[in-house]
Amino acid sequence: MPLHQFDYLLVIGTIFAFLDAWNIGANDVANAWATSVASRSIEYLHAMIIAAIMEFSGAVGVGARVADTIRTKIVDTQQFADSPAVLMLGMVCAIIASSLYLTFATKIGLPVSTTHSLMGGVIGFGVAALGFNGVQWVQPGGGLKAINSGVVQVFMGWIIAPVLAGVLAATIFLITKYAVLLRKNPALKGLLLVPLYFGVTGSLVVMLLLLKGGSFEVNLTDAEIPIVIVAAGLGFGSLVAMFFVPWLYRVVIVEDWQLRYYHMYKGPFLLARGDVPPPPRGYTGRIRDYYEGHATQEEVDARRRDLESRDSANSMTEKDVEPVPATTPKKRKSLVGPKPEGPWYSGEMVFWCVKWAAFHGVDQDVAGHQSTGLAAGNMDEMHARAARYDNRAEYLYSFLQIMTAATASFVHGANDVSNAIGPYATIFQIWRDGRLPINDESEVPVWILIFGGAGIVIGLWTYGYNIMRNLGNKITLHSPSRGFSMEMGSAFAVIMATQLALPVSTTQCITGATVGVGLCNGDWRTINWKMVGWIYAGWFITLPTSALISGSLMAAILNAPRWLSM
Repeated sequence: MPLHQFDYLLVIGTIFAFLDAWNIGANDVANAWATSVASRSIEYLHAMIIAAIMEFSGAVGVGARVADTIRTKIVDTQQFADSPAVLMLGMVCAIIASSLYLTFATKIGLPVSTTHSLMGGVIGFGVAALGFNGVQWVQPGGGLKAINSGVVQVFMGWIIAPVLAGVLAATIFLITKYAVLLRKNPALKGLLLVPLYFGVTGSLVVMLLLLKGGSFEVNLTDAEIPIVIVAAGLGFGSLVAMFFVPWLYRVVIVEDWQLRYYHMYKGPFLLARGDVPPPPRGYTGRIRDYYEGHATQEEVDARRRDLESRDSANSMTEKDVEPVPATTPKKRKSLVGPKPEGPWYSGEMVFWCVKWAAFHGVDQDVAGHQSTGLAAGNMDEMHARAARYDNRAEYLYSFLQIMTAATASFVHGANDVSNAIGPYATIFQIWRDGRLPINDESEVPVWILIFGGAGIVIGLWTYGYNIMRNLGNKITLHSPSRGFSMEMGSAFAVIMATQLALPVSTTQCITGATVGVGLCNGDWRTINWKMVGWIYAGWFITLPTSALISGSLMAAILNAPRWLSM
């Protein structure tokens, strides 16, 4: 029987659940795509289109159809059996606290763990309603279970996730560096390894889907799962070797400018094509300069000498001396365009407003803005210390990087949509049935999955750029080979942690992977430690801040005076 006397709680929960999903899209999805955009493997608009499709598909297609009401088993919900409306109120407080904190973090450009934000909200209302003993801080018994449930898992995640991902990402990049990037004719060496990398990535995709892909049923034994994973990788790698590698050889090595992507189906027959005629005038080629806009050490030194000579000659005042960019970035064509003149009700103004609302969030030069703003430091000096590699070799890794980013985005939508819809599903079921969910689980209707997936996509599309500016090049110099290693290392860390039942966060994994690959330059000054420290500070304050907001709301409501008469 519906609890219509608490309709207002359902309405408030709906509003803040959508805000929470919006923030997950704006804050968390940057984990999967920041490296790809920062390395210029893909344009920001194209990344957002793919991310929107993959996130929504993951959330709705294979999202958790049964969402754990308290995903981390922090509060025993059966203690609310006699008063289910109090649990409903607690979930509303938790999701309000999580969404408000995430809104603040997203506004200031701070990448945080959305899972830990929700955990803080649950802890807060649990303490307010049940006291400190009502919250499971550490599970008794010791072992892996002790660090995989309760509040202690948050603190373990601060250490386990970044270290594990950093070691794995650094290992992958060092293999790439010495097997390909530092070799003679690196593009050709890289081409030989493309099927292997794609095969491993294909196995990784299947592994992620089998281990963390949502609620679909896998009718495989423990012995059959590894066989399926390896077979999928071998099959995918063979297809890449047969059809994609010949196309890449003609494009990268032979520089066949006449080839188009739809010629890929010809496979080995592409190798029999004749000589390549001269390209038309003005043809710039497919392979871009992935280090465009990043100063080299020689340019930084020359600029410093020029400024020192000006200062010594006392020819200019300090405010007149401005550093000159090492390269002039290409002018971007805006989707929105300049604001027209005229009254607000004119046709041109209305059309511009519609364009601004629809495309402002994706009409951003994310890579170009990563040298300014929050904890930027001396970006030119930091980037100049990092090694540059052959752009043709880097081009090969851009395809791998996009593939791993799309996979991570799909799995993120399938899993992290529960951060928003899990509490909301509990709120809805208690309101609808007037009782607690059975066995701490709520059946999630498809419309709630669509609701959560839409919130993630809208948040990503409208405000995801704010977080992406603070990841990627603002931590260390990015390129496709580096970005691929970061994303692959982060994905492997998530898989290993899943198998070992260890708690990790995707935000922490990609940050650790970025630092790990950055250290492979052999110079600690290639990393913006100020930005790393800022991100770590965000991890530390997430849980207590969210818990304080939620607990304060819950305590104030539960202990508010009731005026029976005047």
